[in-house]
Amino acid sequence: MATEGTARRADARRNVESILEAAITLLATDPAVSVNEIARAAGVGRVTLYGHFPSRGALVEAVSRRVIASTDQALGAVDLDGDPREAMARLLEATWQLTYRFGAIVVAASDALTPEEMRRVHEEPARRMRALVARGRDEGVFRADMPLSWQLTTIQGVLHGASAAVHRGDVTAEEATGLVRDTLLAALAVTTSG
Repeated sequence: MATEGTARRADARRNVESILEAAITLLATDPAVSVNEIARAAGVGRVTLYGHFPSRGALVEAVSRRVIASTDQALGAVDLDGDPREAMARLLEATWQLTYRFGAIVVAASDALTPEEMRRVHEEPARRMRALVARGRDEGVFRADMPLSWQLTTIQGVLHGASAAVHRGDVTAEEATGLVRDTLLAALAVTTSG
């Protein structure tokens, strides 16, 4: 038979899960969603929410970490073997789908977290992209005449720009998949002179 303390801990775990799931759902569509709306969607009061997350920033950081872990797991399933261009096409398509799905959470995170905290939550997904770009450079299929860090910045910029374009209605999410892939593969490609 469960003790009262065990039951309270189980309730607390359920509350944390409910809060995080509600925050992920709401922040994915509105980066400015209020803590009150998140608490209401989670079926808890503000006091309960703040009992688990002392500030909106703490909640957004927890959401960001959960989304990054989920993103990293999804990207870990992408086959990065073989030709670096084909592997990059697969990784860009998968990354775009996740960027589109969770783009508003990135906006919320950039408003709530310090640059150092933002860097920490992006480390693992960036590591995978960095390794593939470096391999493509080593194999002579990706440009090596510019800093690798600039290539990664360009990839991130195009992904976030595509998300903004979709949210403005300039292109559909489906169109953006090919646009992101083709734009970045062209930017990375070694150019041959006449």
